[in-house]
Amino acid sequence: MTYSRKMLEGWGARWRRVVPHVAAWLPAVWLLWAWEARALGVNPIQAATRFSGRTALTILLISLACTPLHTITGWNKALAWRRPLGLYAFTWAVGHLLFFVWVDYGFDWGSLRLDVGTKPYVWVGSLTLAILAALALTSHRWWMARLGKRWKQLHRLVYLAAVLALVHYFWVVKGNFLGLSGSIDLPLFYSTVLTVLLALRLPPVRRAIRRGRAWRLPRRFQRAS
Repeated sequence: MTYSRKMLEGWGARWRRVVPHVAAWLPAVWLLWAWEARALGVNPIQAATRFSGRTALTILLISLACTPLHTITGWNKALAWRRPLGLYAFTWAVGHLLFFVWVDYGFDWGSLRLDVGTKPYVWVGSLTLAILAALALTSHRWWMARLGKRWKQLHRLVYLAAVLALVHYFWVVKGNFLGLSGSIDLPLFYSTVLTVLLALRLPPVRRAIRRGRAWRLPRRFQRAS
């Protein structure tokens, strides 16, 4: 019984390590299939570009949800998912940029320069990507030790990146905030999720949750790595 239990716990630990990677790669598998199957609608390039941007934002918000999940449940493994999910959010954001400048514009820098001046959402998106790049480059423990307290201050910019990503999203959909035109663009939904996540991070709210938490996950899950 003891051996079986240890074996099951070992499988559980491995499964939990795989979850963020599977969650980040499944959208890529679907996008590749949809592109090859011509299932992206009448404007596949725009659909793919928006899908990559939504995926980047979704993964970013999931990474921001890890700390509140730990606060509410006491599950330590949730904290270990923040870094890989944050890196995948950056990866998808880079993919979103590549769809825009490569697939859509074919690296036509002349056309890009002309359009960027009339599309301020591009500047907002570029700033978001720059912040995510800085966070990705300094995500390693070596940087954490080197920067000390400044590392936490730097990585709080992830919240600014999320807000800027939403501003970019609102600008792109041009008033279709509820997806009423038949698209799946739902920036108001994402805004609500981010607002809740930010509220859960407020110190008074976190203290109230910890004091009032009537249940916890079993201790063995809290210690799971």
